This record gives sequence, structure tokens and C-alpha cells, in this order.
Amino acid sequence: MPIPTSKQIVLSTEVKQRLRDLHTDFEDGDITKKGYCKKKWEILSSVVPTSFQEKVEDLKKRFDDGKMATDAYHDVIMSTLDEMCSTSLYIENSDKANPVKEAGLPVRADSDTDIALSCDDNESHKVEDEEMENNIPGCSNKSSPRSGTRRSLRSSFDANKSSSKKNGQSKVIMKNVDVSNKKKPNSPSHAKEQPTIISLFRNEKSKSIDNGQKKTEDEPKPMEVNSLDIKEEEDETLTNREDDEGNEKKPRLSSESMPKNGTQKLEQSNVTAKPKMPPPRCSICKQVLVDNPDLCMYGGHPRDAVEEEVALVDPRLSLFTGDEVDEIDSSDERPQNKITGFSVFDQEGHLCPFDSGLIEKNVLLYFSGYLKAIYEENKDIEGGIPVKDLGPINEWWVSGFDGGESVLIGFSTGFGDYILMEPSAEYAPFMDAVKEKIFMSKITTVPPENMPSLTEDGLLRHAQFICDQVLSFDKVELGEHEAGSSEMQESLLTSPCMRSLINLAGVSFVKRQKVRRGIRKDLQLKKKVQWTKATTTLLVKEVFENFFREQIQLENNEKVKIQKRRRCGICEACQQPDCGTCSACKDMIKFGGSGRSKQACVSRKCPNLAIQEAEDSEPEDEDSYQKLAEARNDCPSPVKTIRNHLTGSKKTITWIGDPIFKSDIKTYYKEALVEGVGKVELGSHVLVQPKDPSTPYFIARINNMWGDNNSRRIRGSETVLGETADPTEVFCIDECEDVSLRAIAKKVKVLKYQHPENWYVLGGEVDGSEIRKYFESEGKCEEKEEILWFQKRYDKIHGRFEDLLDDPPCPKPGTEYRYCPSCERLYLLQNSQIARVDEKMECKPKSEVLYGVVHYHNEEYRRGTFVFIDPAKVSWTTESLGKDMKKKEKQRYDDSNVDEEMYPEYYRKYASTGDEKERNVKGSNLETPTPFIIGMITEIKAKQSVFNGDPRFVSASDICLDVTIFFRPEDTHKGLMATYQADLNLLYWTGISRSVAFKSVVGQCYVVYGENVEGFGDADNPRHWSTLGPNRFYFLQSYNHQTKSFSDPPQEARSIGKHSKGKGKGKGKGKKEKEDDSKMQKIEEWPSISSPLKSLDVFAGCGGLSDGLHQSGVTTTEWAIEKDEAAANAFKLNNPRCTVFSDDCNDLLRLVMDGETVNQSGQRLPLKGDVELLCGGPPCQGFSGMNRFNSRQYSLFKASCLLWLNSLIASYLSYCDYYRPRFFILENVRNFVSFKKSMVLKLTLRCLIRMGYQCSFAILQAGNYGVPQTRRRAIIFAAAPGEMLPKYPSPTHVFSPKACKLSVMVDDKRFDPYFPSSAPFRTITVRDAMSDLPEIRNGSKKEEISYGGEPLSHFQRQMRGNQEVLKDHICKEMAPIVEARMAHIPTASGSDWRDLPNIVVRLSDGNYTKKLIYSHDDKKNGGGVNGALRGVCACATGKSCDPMDRQFNTLIPWCLPHTGNRHNHWAGLYGRLEWDGFFSTTITNPEPMGKQKLFIPQQLVIGERGQSGEQNGRVLHPEQTRVVSVRECARSQGFTDTYRFYGNVLDKHRQVGNAVPPPLGAAIGREIRKCVSIKERGQNASEMRDANCNQVTGP
Repeated sequence: MPIPTSKQIVLSTEVKQRLRDLHTDFEDGDITKKGYCKKKWEILSSVVPTSFQEKVEDLKKRFDDGKMATDAYHDVIMSTLDEMCSTSLYIENSDKANPVKEAGLPVRADSDTDIALSCDDNESHKVEDEEMENNIPGCSNKSSPRSGTRRSLRSSFDANKSSSKKNGQSKVIMKNVDVSNKKKPNSPSHAKEQPTIISLFRNEKSKSIDNGQKKTEDEPKPMEVNSLDIKEEEDETLTNREDDEGNEKKPRLSSESMPKNGTQKLEQSNVTAKPKMPPPRCSICKQVLVDNPDLCMYGGHPRDAVEEEVALVDPRLSLFTGDEVDEIDSSDERPQNKITGFSVFDQEGHLCPFDSGLIEKNVLLYFSGYLKAIYEENKDIEGGIPVKDLGPINEWWVSGFDGGESVLIGFSTGFGDYILMEPSAEYAPFMDAVKEKIFMSKITTVPPENMPSLTEDGLLRHAQFICDQVLSFDKVELGEHEAGSSEMQESLLTSPCMRSLINLAGVSFVKRQKVRRGIRKDLQLKKKVQWTKATTTLLVKEVFENFFREQIQLENNEKVKIQKRRRCGICEACQQPDCGTCSACKDMIKFGGSGRSKQACVSRKCPNLAIQEAEDSEPEDEDSYQKLAEARNDCPSPVKTIRNHLTGSKKTITWIGDPIFKSDIKTYYKEALVEGVGKVELGSHVLVQPKDPSTPYFIARINNMWGDNNSRRIRGSETVLGETADPTEVFCIDECEDVSLRAIAKKVKVLKYQHPENWYVLGGEVDGSEIRKYFESEGKCEEKEEILWFQKRYDKIHGRFEDLLDDPPCPKPGTEYRYCPSCERLYLLQNSQIARVDEKMECKPKSEVLYGVVHYHNEEYRRGTFVFIDPAKVSWTTESLGKDMKKKEKQRYDDSNVDEEMYPEYYRKYASTGDEKERNVKGSNLETPTPFIIGMITEIKAKQSVFNGDPRFVSASDICLDVTIFFRPEDTHKGLMATYQADLNLLYWTGISRSVAFKSVVGQCYVVYGENVEGFGDADNPRHWSTLGPNRFYFLQSYNHQTKSFSDPPQEARSIGKHSKGKGKGKGKGKKEKEDDSKMQKIEEWPSISSPLKSLDVFAGCGGLSDGLHQSGVTTTEWAIEKDEAAANAFKLNNPRCTVFSDDCNDLLRLVMDGETVNQSGQRLPLKGDVELLCGGPPCQGFSGMNRFNSRQYSLFKASCLLWLNSLIASYLSYCDYYRPRFFILENVRNFVSFKKSMVLKLTLRCLIRMGYQCSFAILQAGNYGVPQTRRRAIIFAAAPGEMLPKYPSPTHVFSPKACKLSVMVDDKRFDPYFPSSAPFRTITVRDAMSDLPEIRNGSKKEEISYGGEPLSHFQRQMRGNQEVLKDHICKEMAPIVEARMAHIPTASGSDWRDLPNIVVRLSDGNYTKKLIYSHDDKKNGGGVNGALRGVCACATGKSCDPMDRQFNTLIPWCLPHTGNRHNHWAGLYGRLEWDGFFSTTITNPEPMGKQKLFIPQQLVIGERGQSGEQNGRVLHPEQTRVVSVRECARSQGFTDTYRFYGNVLDKHRQVGNAVPPPLGAAIGREIRKCVSIKERGQNASEMRDANCNQVTGP
């Protein structure tokens, strides 16, 4: 038996029996309260410690002296005696050790961890008289705290506890206890051993263990807390239980089940399982009374304490002598003092937090301590006036947000204000939490210079307070703006990070039940850290201002009826009256204003409505935008669109002149006279009236006239530009149709604009009016004459704007009268996309004809050509890695043996999908397709037609190929690890032949026998050869799939890739050999260019995009601009020859526009003509405050224009306009193309087109280009006039189909990249990326360590290169509670927070976690096994949230089940990466609960480059207890191990997360390199188009 402490009492069996009998008599009303206290003291006086005896004697003395009322005296005596009994944790002669200590859990010396405590039936059921109340066991009369007494915790602490000992076993008798049904009442209980912690959570019945002692039939069985017999009152049912305003009906213990001898006999009748009851709570402060280690009792008033009204008149607190009558201000009428050594408690005597919403709910809280004068600084209680029962507290407030390091916290009562100094020792833990939240709020709203590190748990714990503070801050700031500030401010509350915090923590903004002053707003605002105002060129500024000017005019003309917005009606702002003093109120009619602004009062801005509008305006994650795009199935068709034009018009048509040509069917003319229009001739441009009057007239050029055939041009508004287009600019498209001359509405002048030869040097000088001046100077139009003009053609399928093409020549001379250039171009394009056979060889049986070649996409396919075959288009497949992975994934979850009591959130895994099992996990390669099948053509054949095999009449669908199939490593019997170790482009010769339709062929590839590669002796040479061109593969062995064996390939295979060799100087080579060489497949190399382009990287970050461009060989980065110092230093480390500017980009542009050649640091600035390629990814914070463009918000366009002009997008476009580079790349998050109804994209494209650039846009998935990460990015290409506009690179690696949905919806148009579902190489996995990295611990900071082994995969060999020392393999140090959660996440696939056990564990700092308490029914998810509750907050039952339901320091984060029903169960948070899966988007700050970026204070004001909402919490290492390291994140981005980062661990994570993956940059660079090479070789634009058709795929 453990030795009792000084606070523990050992009671004999006789004493316990006497106490039980006394308690029964009192309960039955046989004895009064006075007699009960007297007799109980007689029993205990001889056994209690001296300290208790002194305490009782002191109470008697105070009562005898008249200092205590009779009722109050008896209440305090009863409470004291109950406290004596509650310390009896150990029973005399017991051989049982403390089960809590045996389980390794912390034991509080002043609490009973073996006995569950409860309060009586809910106090909100108001009793009618004192007798009814006294009948409640252990309950004393209420007394007002104002009388100097307080109400004790009802004697359920101790009065209902008694124990008896028999045969060495203890029996605990309890009343009014809410018990869980871990063990049913009729289950036997003979266990002599205490259960372990694991057994407590397992859903199994305890087995009886015979202890060798014979028990008689009538011997009472040992009673356990979990097996008490509960009997509900007849008029109360669990199903009708109310939990509103304390009206909760709790179960009672029947009096029959509590015999006087203290032994409870268990009924053996069959008892059905009942729903578990919520734990009992205090009816006042709502704290849980059972198994709550945080429940603390007030220790008592200070000695000789006085009431509040008495203390306030004490001379020691007076500030005046009485002679200062004229000097006393009205503010001095209310006394202000300080209080130290204070404690806050409720009427039940529980210590209570005052910041949890109790005061706002009008709960009466009181406090006591030692009062000091307002000028006192000493926090000691010495010299203070002891006071008691101050209050009730009307409000608490915070003051001192003036930039100081400390703040003042105070209480207000009906008598005065009290500034808090030092809490009492027992209340110190409550104040620590208050100080933490206030300091965190201070960081949120007014960031100090040295911001301390914040923890995720602390942020979520204080989310409500922080959001209230931010709302308060917004009101003050908005008030300043309304008062005349010229700078439009964005609400912090609606920023993405705050909305994420609100969603995750379940923050609500509701009306207080009583009007209070709330948090004092005496703060002084600090100036926000902002980017400088954008430096823009005249052209960029003109484009923006013209657009917004037109929209404002549209508002004035249309006078759209504005629908009044609804308010939420529940928040405090909605229920306040208009202030009458702000600018919005002054404009209201009721305050004498005009009523034009129709803006709400500043103090009545509804936060709930603002947040909802922000959510509706801007889906935060990429998937939301993607779903919007996929919801539209009306994707533009590749064929031409025919518009119905007006018919039936009675206009008179008169032909002018003689016919050009006359046939039996048609007569062609050169000119005609149309009534109401005038003379029209060939080449004239006209407006054609459509049949639908709501459709705008379309513009057409007359190509020939017989009844008219028109080649169309379209308005800019019909393109992707939409309403942002220049109304006078039109674009050419290759569409034509027959239109009646009677449908012509008007003749218009359409002029072609030719860019001047000095276009490159005009940057920054033109303002947008040069085009009109050009036409007037050329005499093509008169001043103020209405004209339309064009400079580009438009590809409406892909949304591309390109230079005009020369018209192809008329194919048949003499038919010019009916020649249409548009039709001819379409014919040539379609003809190149049709497979045609040639070189007929011989006829075979079965009506087949052999051919020598197939012409397709301007390529030749012959025997010996290696091809990619789409696995989705053939009926057979190889045994691939993907099939094995799918088999593994299907068995991922098995919940048949899951104990829901230990894993209470596991059910959410399949509840989130509505299916029996959750089948797909984000980051899994379950559905990733297999790569292309590789085959070598051995025969080309087609069905014999009626034309005897004439190639001209062979249908493309009849062409078939016989191919020899090659296996990849994953197609063999080798294991998974062997597959990962092999090179991605390694193949095996099989000799297997298959016949495939030519339509299944995707494109060509190149395969050689490894020994035919020059320098084969060096193992790296085949790998190096593979990098010299696209789609290169090699093989070294033959594989027999039947015997599962490897061998040397046959002679015919070993000759692949070996060129014919003659003897001597070409002698001996015959004519046939030369012909064979000429027909051999030529291995493609990357196109060569004369010299790399000089590039400027704006917003360079650490240099991911530039590094990729360097790898492609297309550029050398001469200049880079990066404002962040750490990222700029990282760029310098990796690009030592580059000039890196750490200045603001706007300041640098202003310098060069002013003619400066160096900056203040003496660095040379790039001049006009120096920059040949401009790349960058501008942050988006400049326009994130723009509102959606709807009818209500047109009045905000002027302010929106200012936001645009001050955005970094405008700055970046101005760089492009000034330097006029040959090529331009803009990279941004996927949401860029959809943001604000695609307005960001439209205005960007309009600016580029107005400058004269060709441009296009698309979404690319970085995972398709060889990184183990999903990262969708918007890429905008632009090419100068005369250059070739690059195509977007085709995927090189297969990737998850769900992550490869890259559609973009712009207005009612949908744009798709038309990439195939497969790719040349398999996907790169997490195992590929980081399985070779050594194990490190949580928070590892060692920047250089040894690899500890060789690289294991192809990707790892690429990443290591020649690096010998591993650098930056460091990770963030997570808080102890987060580390414990990570340690309990299983390593199985798909594991996340829903797999956490609900147990108590010891943390690394020595503290213990708490067990999450489920206290409410969950209407949505129902109950668990045995009726277990699933709700953790009152909102689960459909009511409003109760702040007192919040729980902290639990292994399962309380906030996740709290808000999980509203957010897809927060799938993925605290999730592990899968070895065979891929990374979610690499973020700038890996957090286990980082579903979205929660809180980065600096970025609240200056933004974060490249951030999006796709962030997922799967950042845990697949096996280790930590988040991913910097180097692991870098590898997920495709950075080689030689690439260095700079700064602390957070700086490095930010640099990696903001970067463009270098492999993606390399793929983009190769497309630009192809364009540069074609131009240098002198090829024209049509050849460029044909060259792009030679790619595997692509738009």
C-alpha cells in the first residue's frame, strides 16, 4: 500500500460505516443540518489531521463572535467536512495499489482519481422551497456571495462517497453519478487485477479471475464505478433531454440501489444498452465535474477579508485629501484600483476562467484578493487590503495596445474598476492562458518587431478571442478610413488566413446577451508594412483606366437595380443602432444626407456577411475552381461555328459590272450594290445581322460574291478577353460561311495594324494612342472616323493570340474567284492530322496489303520505328506496377476490429465519402495510369479495298501495325524495390509481337541497345545519352515472361541503334545499305541555338524557375530582383555571376524609366534591349481585395482601379512593356486564371496584346514533368511580334488523374489542354524522392550530415549528382503535444488525425495530455457503439456553440471533430505521406494541420508569393515522428542536392515552397528553345506549326 500523504486520511471500516449511516439518516430527513454537522464532526474529530481541527475551531470562533450567520456557518462547516472525506483515497488494510499510478498517469495530490464525482440534478430546475433543495444529497443552502460567504461545490465531492472493505476489496458507494457503460450493470466483476490503460479502451468484457477465495451467494460483489445501477425518474427520458440554459435532465441513482449498510446489490436482470450520458457539468460555470483534472476549488478568502463596499472607503486607497474639489474630473468619480493575489470563482466555489464567455453570458463570477492603490507597482500582497466576493464582474477589458510590451487587464463591477496585477498561486494557470491569448492577439493585430514563435495549438485555442480582436481592429481602421483616409483598407477578417482559422476553429460572431463595453479600443494603429505603389508605364496605366472608366459609364447608363443585402441578424454589429457620426451615416436620409452611397454604418459592418461574401467570391482551393470548370460540358468544338444570320430581308441587290465567272450553277461578281448599305466589293468588311436580335453583329470580310461567302473576324469580346477587350480591335479566325447579301447591315472599315520596325525601343514611351495616330499618318482614316483594326489571329480552342499567317496560295490556278484562304488553311491542317499509307509492297492472305510507310503529323512511320502506344486504346496490357499497387490499396482499411472507444474518430474515414470504405486518399497513386507501351514496328498493313490497295483510298481506321513489345522494369517479376532502383528509361527486349491499330499510336520514341552507345564502358554514359534528347530509351537484356528469366538479347536486337559501317573511307558500302541508312529512324536531339537568351527574373525567390530555364539551355540569368533578403541570398549562392537586386521592384523600374544606369548600391541596371527573356511570378496581394464584378459593386470600380494600379501584376506588366523582351513568362497559382471571374487573367492578356505580344495561357501540373508532387500552376506565355509563340510542353510522366484536371472556365468558354491520359515515363513517388535520406529527429538542426548510403532510385541519382555531403536535411521542431500526435499516427496508407487514439499520454516535456470528452449527441453522425456520444460541442445538436465546451491539450485536437462535419471531416490533417504516393503541394510552412495557411503574421499585410489554398496537412514523414525536412521538400520540388538555401529553417521552407519546380521550368524552357531554334534556321510560322504537330501531344 502506498504511503498516504499529509492530505490523505486513512479511515477504518467502523468509521466509514458510521459515516454511511449518518449520511443515510440525513438524506431521509431524520436529522437536521445542524445535527448532521455536529455528529459528523464528533466522528471525524479524532482521526483528521491537526490542520483540519484548527480550521473547524477557527470557524466556531468566528460564529461565536457573530461574524458568521447561522446558515452560512453550517454551509461552510458542511463543505469543510466534505473536503475531509474527499481526501480519503486509500483504505486501511487494502492491498490494492493506486490504479492510476499503475497505469503511468499523473496523480493530483488534491483530487480523487479513483472515484467519479458528480453534482446533483441540474440546478436550473428551480426548487420551490428550501425543503426540496435540502433533500438533494450533499447539497447546502445557497447564500449570496455579497454576504461574505460563497457556495461550496455540492457535497457530491465527498458526501456521496463511502467505502467498505471485505476480503481485502474496496467498494465505492456513490450517488448522482453519471457513469459510462464500459461494463454493463449485470456483468460480473471478480477481477483482482487492475486493468491496463490499453484494456480500458478495448471494447471487450473483463474476464473473471479466480483469486482463490470462496464467495458466498449472498456476498455483495465488488462495485465498480462503471457498473452502477442507474434508474431514471419516470417523468424524465433521455430522448427528451434538454441542454439549453441548464435544463439538462440527468439520471439519478435510485434510493433502492443504495442500502443503508453501504452495499449495493447489482440486479441480475437483463438490461438493454442505453446511450451513454454526457458527463455532469456544473450548472453555473459548465465545467465538467467528473475526471476533470482542471477543476479546481477556491481555497478560501484571505484572512480578515472585507466586502467590496467596505474596502473602497479605506483611506489607503484614496487619491485625494478632500481639498481638491475643483481639481477632480468626472472620470475620477468611478474608483480605479489594483488587485493582486486574486482568484475568480463562481457561486459553487469553482475557480473559473473569466475569458471563456461566461461573463458575456451573464454568469455571476466573483473575485477576491488584496486591493492596492492605483499608483502601486509592488505586486506582493503585503500592504494590500484583503477583500472578498468582489463583484459580480460586469465586464473584463484589455488596455495598453499602444505598442508597449505589456498590457493592462481589468475587471469592472458595479462599484469600480480593478486592474489585475499578480494572481494567486491557485489561479495562476488561468491567467497564463489569458496572457497567452492577449499576447497572441497583439501579434495578430499589431505585430511587434521581435515576434515570438507561435504554436498551432495555442492559435486554435484562442481563435475566438483573436478573431474578436481582429474584428475590433478592423472597425477602428475602417473608421479612420471613413473619416477621410485616402488609402482604401482591406478587412483583415476576410483575408484567406483568417477565414481558414474561422473555419478550422469554428469561430462564431454572435450577439452578447447583455450590452457591455467589451474590449477597450484605446489602441494606436501602426502603419502597415506595404509594398511601394506600383510603377507603371503609360500604356499599362491607360489600359486599366480605360477599362474601369467604361465599366463606370456602364453603371451610369444601365442604372441596375441593386438588391439589398441581407444581414445575418445574430451578430452584435447587426443588432446595434446606426452611430450617426460616420460618413456612411451622414449620407443617410434619416441623418439629413442624400442617401446615394447606400453604405452601412461603419459600426454595423456584419462580419458574418463579410466572411460569407469573401467565401462566395473566391473559392480558396484549386479543387473548387476545377469543379466549376468541370460543371460545364459545353467545351468549344474544334470545328467551325456556324451562326444563324438574318434571312427573309427584302433589300434590293444590284450587281455591278460583268460576271467574273459563270457556271451552270453560280455566277460570280466582283461588286454589288446593297440597298441601305451601298457598294460592296471583294475584300470589303461588313457587319452581318444575326437572326437572334440579342446577339451582336459579327464582322466579316467578303471573299467572293455569288450569294456571298464571308471570311469572319470576331470582336475582342467574343474571345477570352471578354469585357476587357478593346471595342475597336478585332481578331481573325479561320471560319467562313455563306451569308446572303441581304443580311449585311453596314459596311465598316477594318484596317490591319503593322508593328513598326523599332517596336523594341518604344517600350515605356507609348500610351495606347499610337495605333490611331499610325492610321491617320498613313492616310488610311480620317480624324474621328470610326474604324476597326486587327493585328492578331485567335485560336478559340486553346485561347491563343498569335501573329497573322500569310494566306496559302490558291491550289488550282484559275479558281481564284472561289478561293477561300480560311478553308485552305483548315484543309491543310486537317490533312496533316490524317494517317496515310504509301509505298505499297505486297498483298498478303486474309485480304491484307503491306506498305512501307505511314505519314502522320508530318512524320514517317516505317519498319524499325519505335512508337508510343496508348495503353487505354489497346485491349491487352502488361503486368505493371500500377496493378500491384491497386491490389495493395484495396486492402487499405479494415475496421472490423477497430475499437471505437479508443479510436472514436475512425468512423469519419468512410463517413466523408458516404461509402462503406474510403477508397481514395489524397496523395495516393491508386488511380495513376500506366505509362505508354513501347513497341517497334515490324509490319505496316491495311485491309485490301475495292481499289486494290491503292494508298490514296486506304482509310486511316484500317491501318494496323505489327509491333514488338518492350517491357519496363515494373512489367517484370522483379519486386517493388528493384523497380525503383532501375533507370526510368531502361527497357527489356521480349520478342513478344502484337497487332495494334494505328489510331492507338501516340507518337515516336527512340530505343537503342545500350552497348551501341558511345562510351558504354562508363555506366553513366547511357544515362547521359538519355538526357541529350526527348523520349530516349535503352535496353541491355532480354526478358522471358514465361520463365521469368533474363538473358542477353538476340542478334537482331543487339543491332538496334548501330549504324552500318564500311571498310576504309566509306568503301564497301553498297547502294542498298545507303538507302537503308536514309530510311533509319533518326534520333531527335534538343534543338540547338546560337547563344542563350539573357533573362531578367523578377520576384525571383530562391531561383527555381531560373534554374529550370538554365537546365534547358535557353537562358542565362543576368539579373534577378528579390526583395526578401534570405531568398535573395539563396539566389546569389546558386547564381554567383548574376546581379541580384534586393530593392523594391517598383523603385528599380522608376530608376530605369528616369534614365538611371545604376542603383543606390552601385549595381548596373539592365537597359532597353538588354533583356531578351522576362520571367517571374508576381504576388497577388495587390488585387486580393477587389470585389466581384456584379451589379451591386460597380460603384467600387474606381477604388478597384486604384488597387489594380498598385498591384504587383501591374508592375510586372510594366517591366514587360518597358524592356520589350523577346519572350515573357508569368507563373502564378492555378487560381490566377479564375480569380475574380477571371478578371485578373483578362486584364493581363489585354495588356500584353495591347503591347503587341502574342500570348496564351494554360494550367500545367508539375507532377507531369518528373516531380513527386501535385502542383498546378498557371503559366502565361508571350512572344514578341515576329517570334514563335511557344506551345505548352507535353507531359513526360504519368500522374494522378484527379490532379491532372486542368480545365479553365472563362465566362461561358471552357479551355482544355488536350493532353493524353498517359505519358512516356512512370510517375515519381515519395519513395523515389527521399528513401535514401538518413533518419533525423523532430527539430533536427544539423545542416550538414552524411548520406549514409548510396542512392536507390533513378530520381535520387539525378538529385545527388556529384554531391558527397547532404545539406539542409533539417526540419521544424514541433510542440510536444504535436509531436505526441505525430507519434500516434499509424504508418498505414491514408492515416491521418482520424486514426488517433483517445488516450492520455506523457509528453516530451513531462506533462500529460487529457482525454477528449464527448459530451453531446451528434445529429449528423448519430451515436457510436453502445450508444457512445460523438459530439464535442453543443453545435453538434443543432444549437449554438458553447465556449465552455472547448477542450485543450487532448491527443485528438478538439477543433477537428468540432468542425469536421462542415469541412469534409478535415481529411488529411496530421496525415502521413505514402511511400508509393506523392506530395501534396509543397507549402511554405509545413504544419500537420495546414489544410490551408492559417497564420503567418507578416503575410497578413504584405502577402505571400505563390500561395494557394490547396495546402493539405499530409506533411508527416511516412515513418518517422516529424514533419518533412527542408531537403525532402526541395526534392519534392525537383531541386538537386547541390542547390542551397539560406536563413533559418522557416526561411528555407518558404524559399522551397514559393519556388517553381525546376523540372517544370526546364520543360517550359525547351519549348522556348525550340521556337528560338526554328527562327534562327529561317523557318516560317507554318513550319513552326508543323513542328509542334510532331510532338507527342499538346495544344
